Amino acid sequence: MATDVRLKEDLPALTDEIVETYTAVSRMNHLGHCPLPKYEEVVAAIQDLKDIIYPGYRRREGLQIGNVIYHVGNLIDGLHDLLTTQIARALLHEARVERGVDACRNQEDYQAQGQKIAIAFLGRIPALRRRLATDVQAAFEGDPACTGSDEVILCYPGLEAVTVYRLAHELCRLNVPFIPRMMTEWAHRETGIDIHPGAVIGHHFFIDHGTGVVVGETSQIGNHVKLYQGVTLGALSFPTDANGNLIRSMKRHPTLEDRVVVYANATILGGKTVIGHDAVVGSSVWLTHRVEPHTTVTIETPSLRLRPGLGTDIVADANGGLATRESADHLDLGAWI
Repeated sequence: MATDVRLKEDLPALTDEIVETYTAVSRMNHLGHCPLPKYEEVVAAIQDLKDIIYPGYRRREGLQIGNVIYHVGNLIDGLHDLLTTQIARALLHEARVERGVDACRNQEDYQAQGQKIAIAFLGRIPALRRRLATDVQAAFEGDPACTGSDEVILCYPGLEAVTVYRLAHELCRLNVPFIPRMMTEWAHRETGIDIHPGAVIGHHFFIDHGTGVVVGETSQIGNHVKLYQGVTLGALSFPTDANGNLIRSMKRHPTLEDRVVVYANATILGGKTVIGHDAVVGSSVWLTHRVEPHTTVTIETPSLRLRPGLGTDIVADANGGLATRESADHLDLGAWI
């Protein structure tokens, strides 16, 4: 394809114009500072961690109980080095941004901190596997269409999101900045499920279908809880201080006690909102207040109108009864509900 070389003469001026914005809009640059955690490396760590937690399901085949120790040992060794570097970078960034420290002069100190945290995190994998085993069990027991744990591990986006959340949450507990959110936002992109790593979630947690689920940072979820697609555990409002800045250290998201079930597209908001144990929240419910234990919450049953042909509506009442009446218009829309 022929090109007009003369058109390229404007490119240096365009380059200058773009670079000028790096000063005018400096919030969107990371220039002249220590490197941030590397996105590709964090994603690689997620994949290696999943390979350890669920061996034989994804990347490496032919594993046996006799040779898996070599495979896991190799992954652990690589994760030690990878996480040490990436956690150190996150600590450097936090020191510079949050505390105004010229941390780049003392990078060795942050590397040592990163190593200690990396080893502590890797030491939590056995307990994480035991916790995730309860999530796999909850998915199998909670979905009659499921054929077994292999299907849950290989296919269910809910388990994928919860796995990454539980890994990221442990890093949160170890006060690692930045990286936990990178991990859960990667899972959000992959699954459509947005779980903040700061949320606290008990064992036997199951998200069925999953698309559009949002679990906010200060949410607290008990044991044996089940959420369906489109559920939001969100903030009721965003309080500000005297200067108009958001107050970030308060509980903004709801609490779900043990054995709560929340059906599709329900929205539960507010840090003081508590859903009591064994309660059921129906589809499309909007809640901003406490629900007592063993309570079922539903919206009023709407009346349905079926239009099978011209001129007549069939109206279904709340009790399922049907009655006919003349339609106000005569559009042939076919049968619909």
